[in-house]
Amino acid sequence: MKWRDLKYLIAYIAPISAWIGFSQGGWWSPGSMYVAFVLIPICELFLPLDDGNIAAHEEPSRLQKRFFDVLLWINVPILYLLLFVYLDRVTVGGLTTGEQVGMLLNMGLIIGVSGINVGHELGHRSSRFDRFLAWTLLLPALYLHFYIEHNRGHHRWVATDRDPASARRGEWIYAFWMRSITGSWWNAWKLESARLRKAGKPAVHPGNQMIWMQLVQFGYIAILFVLWGRTGVLFALGSALVGILLLETINYIEHYGLRRQQREGGPYEKVQPWHSWNSDHELGRIFLYELTRHSDHHYKASRKYQVLRHFPDSPQLPLGYPGSMILALLPPLWISLMDPVLPSSHPSS
Repeated sequence: MKWRDLKYLIAYIAPISAWIGFSQGGWWSPGSMYVAFVLIPICELFLPLDDGNIAAHEEPSRLQKRFFDVLLWINVPILYLLLFVYLDRVTVGGLTTGEQVGMLLNMGLIIGVSGINVGHELGHRSSRFDRFLAWTLLLPALYLHFYIEHNRGHHRWVATDRDPASARRGEWIYAFWMRSITGSWWNAWKLESARLRKAGKPAVHPGNQMIWMQLVQFGYIAILFVLWGRTGVLFALGSALVGILLLETINYIEHYGLRRQQREGGPYEKVQPWHSWNSDHELGRIFLYELTRHSDHHYKASRKYQVLRHFPDSPQLPLGYPGSMILALLPPLWISLMDPVLPSSHPSS
C-alpha cells in the first residue's frame, strides 16, 4: 500500500479528536473543531499545494481497491458511536455551559464531515448498499432530502440561478444559508412530485421518497426522545443544525459567483471545470475525501473520490476549504477578495 492511499487514514483524526473532546471535557470539549478550524488552516498556510493527478493507466486498478470503499463505510459506526457518547455526556448533567456548547459544535462538525460529506460521496454510487449507507449518514443531520436535491437538482442546475446551492456574486453567506436550506428542501419535494407525475402517479403516493424521509427522520427523533429525553433531542437538533450550516458554508464557497452561460432562449452550457472553485491544499483534500477537487466532481459526478483530478483551468480558492469557510463568515472581506477575480476565473465570462 502506497502513501498516497494510506494518507486518507489521517481523516480519522477528526473523529478521534471528537472522542477526546467528549471524554475529557473542559477546554477539550470542542475537539474536532480545533483540528478543522485551527490546525488545518494554519498548516495549509505553509504546506505546498499538490496538483498532481493519478496517471490514467493507474485509474482502473485504483478504482477496484476495496480499501477506499471501506474507509468510507467505517464512518457509519464511527458517527453513531460518537453520537451515542455525545448524547450520554450532555444529558447526565454536571457540564458547564461552555462544555455543552463545545461538545455541540464538536458533534456538529462530525455530522457534517463524517456524516453529510461521506454520505454525499456514497450517494453518488450505483449500489443499493452504498446508497443505504448514504441515507444512514445523512440521518443525524436530518437532511435526507439532500440525497434527492443534490443528485437530481444541484448537479443539473449548478452555477445557475435555478440552483439554490450556487451562491450569487455579492451574496452574503447568512442570506445564502436561508435561501439554500429552504430552497433545497422545497426543490426535493418538487423533484419527487415531478418524478411521480411522469410515472402517472399522484404526488401523495407511497413511492414518494420525501414522505418516507420525513417519516424516517421523525422516527429517529422519537428514538432519541425515548433514550435521552427532551434534552437529548434538543442537543441532537443543535448538532444537526451545525452540520447543516457547515455543509451550506461549503456549498457557498464551492460555486460563489460562478455562472454558466445560457444561450438566448435555449439551454445552459454544459458544466465545465471552471464552474466550481477548486482547492489543492492537501490536508483539506484528505479530511474531506477529495471534496475540494470539486471541479472534477461536477464535471463527472460518477468519478470516485480517489481518482478526482486537478484541472489547470478550474478556479482556485485563495485558501483551503477550512480557511475559506472562516473567511466566508466575514462577508465584506470575502467579497472584496473574491469578486475581483471572478471574471478571470470564468473563461466564458
